[in-house]
Amino acid sequence: MSASRRGAWRWLPIAPATLLLLLFLAGPIGYCVWIAFTDTQLTGASGADFVGLDNFRRAFADDGFRNAVWLTLVFTFVSAVIGQNTLGLALAGLMRAASRPVRTVTGTLVIAAWVLPEIVAAFLLYAFFRREGTLNAVLDWLQLPSQNWLYTLPILAVSFANVWRGTAFSMLIYSAALAEIPREVVEAAEVDGASGPRRLWYITLPMIRRSIGTNLMLNTLSTLSVFGLIWAMTRGGPGNRSQTLPVFMYDQAFLKSLIGYGTAVALLLLLVGALFSVVYLRLMKAEV
Repeated sequence: MSASRRGAWRWLPIAPATLLLLLFLAGPIGYCVWIAFTDTQLTGASGADFVGLDNFRRAFADDGFRNAVWLTLVFTFVSAVIGQNTLGLALAGLMRAASRPVRTVTGTLVIAAWVLPEIVAAFLLYAFFRREGTLNAVLDWLQLPSQNWLYTLPILAVSFANVWRGTAFSMLIYSAALAEIPREVVEAAEVDGASGPRRLWYITLPMIRRSIGTNLMLNTLSTLSVFGLIWAMTRGGPGNRSQTLPVFMYDQAFLKSLIGYGTAVALLLLLVGALFSVVYLRLMKAEV
């Protein structure tokens, strides 16, 4: 049997999977790319005429789009890069040193927030932050000033909600990474008199840097696409003060019926995620 024929036989087992990927993944993506270069509307008023880069030019000239980009970066940095990453590492370290009952209770509570459906988590956090909600009730009981958090600090409120819901993922990744650190290395540092912060900075973080990079990349990509949590809590408001790119895209495509423009925004969001991925992968590669 010739080499070319043997190669064809090797491809045969994965041919159905390849066909399905082309049909249900590459096909819709290609269609979305085409739509982004047209003036398609849900109302059907303008048909689907090719407009070239007009949708992308419109986005970069749109104050609403620039505001959504800024809020997306704030939301991602606060809730994913700082919040979920730092809190997940702290919980993993504390649980590693805690007793078994404490680990069980803490792990159950944190993971419970993660496995909740997004809409349920959003309703719980809405009830927590609303003017008559739990947070203000506690502040009133402590005789501290309260406020309408979803109106005064909406982007921070939804960022906190995303931290509360997604920290479990980081905690699990860091728990597995910390378990791989040789115990004798930590004990040697303790014998040499290294304090807790110095052990963390010079031993723990360098030895789990690959897990940190992986966790940051996955958390960033998942946070960039968060829609249901923000929509259920604030609908991007008040005004557009919590309108991240996914919410802005939904508003343009389905509420204002501008499918072509909304799809162009979606492609730009995809580009933002790709840029984050490239940065993280290059940083991880440089550390090898």
